[in-house]
Amino acid sequence: MITFDRPAIEEEIAKLEQQMAVPGFWEKREQTTDVSRRLERNKSLLSRCDELSEEMEDIDVLHQMALEMDDEEELSKILSRVSALDEKLRAFRIELTFSGPNDLADCYLSINAGAGGTDSQDWAEMLLRMYGRYCERMGYKANLLDVSAGEEAGIRSATLEISGRYAYGNLKSEKGVHRLVRISPYDAAHRRHTSFTAVSVVPVTQEQELEIDPKDLRIDTYRSSGAGGQHVNVTDSAVRITHLPTKVVVSCQNERSQRQNKETAMRVLRARLGELLRQQETKKVEELQGKLMDIEWGSQIRSYVLHPYQMVKDHRTDYETGNVDAVLDGDITAFIEAYLEQSG
Repeated sequence: MITFDRPAIEEEIAKLEQQMAVPGFWEKREQTTDVSRRLERNKSLLSRCDELSEEMEDIDVLHQMALEMDDEEELSKILSRVSALDEKLRAFRIELTFSGPNDLADCYLSINAGAGGTDSQDWAEMLLRMYGRYCERMGYKANLLDVSAGEEAGIRSATLEISGRYAYGNLKSEKGVHRLVRISPYDAAHRRHTSFTAVSVVPVTQEQELEIDPKDLRIDTYRSSGAGGQHVNVTDSAVRITHLPTKVVVSCQNERSQRQNKETAMRVLRARLGELLRQQETKKVEELQGKLMDIEWGSQIRSYVLHPYQMVKDHRTDYETGNVDAVLDGDITAFIEAYLEQSG
């Protein structure tokens, strides 16, 4: 149940302001970003709550006056204001769902092609574009850390580092298997194919300071390839790190040097291991790397059907739309909000 606890929010604001006043606080970048975001969010919630309360009071007064005067024109205007207020209240309730410890954090979003061969690799690239366009719509910064090109088309995998307000809070709803049904452009017989791609989302947190024994790592270097951006190198600067105890594998190829790629890959590894630890602590059974379940039939969270009809449907919330083109162009906010409202 979504609640608004004003005294608790005011108390947290006071604690955060005291924390920011401690000498040396601003020297730790990760800490300052986290605390600043939490303080900004809490102050914004209080301000918006006050604004919504004032609007409700104004509407109530104007409504009583319009009734007394039997002013139909004014009542019509009030109905319009009520409708606008209802939408603001809905947005406020959705923002209140961002109560998790990492909802304000940036995140790493990874895409892995599953069953379906070339079609699934093409589908993975379509999803990469969809999330890139979503980030543009939201004003998020999306940095492509790594991409592995498909054998004939598309990509086998990719990892984005996404920065912005509620990046993890919004995109955590995308974790799972996404299914595409369409007439395959790679099938000479023009048959309908079903493709699967897994999406994994982990928060960027202060747990990046997690200590990792170097003996537990296997570090490989290789030549960058694929659509990795303007800074992808043609030398063996790309880095792949395997954490041997957990079999977690991360890679980075988009930085300017091997050293920078290694540092970025280590940050991603720490974030994923931190997520794995949280899952173990809460006795969750889903795996870390997006393999929450087999990437095949029956495991999808959302279906994108292009043939024989056009429909995108989320199987968790039952929210659906026939505007497939808009969704694939990054317009997925309605799906995310439906998930947040249900889970909140």
